[in-house]
Amino acid sequence: MGAVLSNRMATRLSDVDPVHWATPIVLALVVFIIYTVDRLLDVRKHSADPASQPLTARHRFHRTHAAALWRAVIGAAVVAFVLLFFLPVSVIKFGLVLGGICAAYVGMVFRLPARHPALLLKEPLVALLYAAGVWGSVWVQRPSVSTTEVVQGVMFAGIAFQNLLLFAVMEQLEMPGQPTFSLATAWGLERCDLILRWLAFSIVLAGFALCFLTADRFAQRSGLMLSLMSVTLYGIQRYPDYFLKNERYRWLGDGVFWMPMLVL
Repeated sequence: MGAVLSNRMATRLSDVDPVHWATPIVLALVVFIIYTVDRLLDVRKHSADPASQPLTARHRFHRTHAAALWRAVIGAAVVAFVLLFFLPVSVIKFGLVLGGICAAYVGMVFRLPARHPALLLKEPLVALLYAAGVWGSVWVQRPSVSTTEVVQGVMFAGIAFQNLLLFAVMEQLEMPGQPTFSLATAWGLERCDLILRWLAFSIVLAGFALCFLTADRFAQRSGLMLSLMSVTLYGIQRYPDYFLKNERYRWLGDGVFWMPMLVL
């Protein structure tokens, strides 16, 4: 839902023909497939080597319901495949390239050792792929893309990276004895905290700058909404003890991608 709502915000940023109706549906299905398969492969890797990584509550859920989730993935893949025949050719070509990259990434993560240096690319790579799916699926249906749209697409990618790096930091605080291998463990908490602060500051500054540089009222509102999304993630970073309880940081951290609904 977060991907769909963010995609709808990207759609409204210019006054041209609307994107194809099947685009957000296929986007939602693909995001579900990639996320679920990634978790299921993590569970399979853990079963083969229990010492490779800690098993989180999310992983335990996927292990318990693995059979049902694999069936759901197959069903979602079938529906997405059928909907391909309704999508514009530009979206299909874009999706094949992006899908191939995502499939290669998931396959690489499954095969590499638990602490291979290439796994440190996970947070920035996933952020870029997610932003590309949400915004790129709109841009390839446009005759042209404005500078404002590009700026907001970059802001969204920054928010996605802020979200993932913040989660890596919170997971390390949550399980200090067995932290998951990530940028948080490689860079250290202090450096990650500094990067997250500057990232939030840059996104907020860009959002406010757009209010003065564009006359498009919706672009102004969406820029401010992206800024608010980043500020919300910064709030989680600022008060980690509160948001670690009952994994509140996950609910609110992923919930920020629902916030574009407020400007639609």
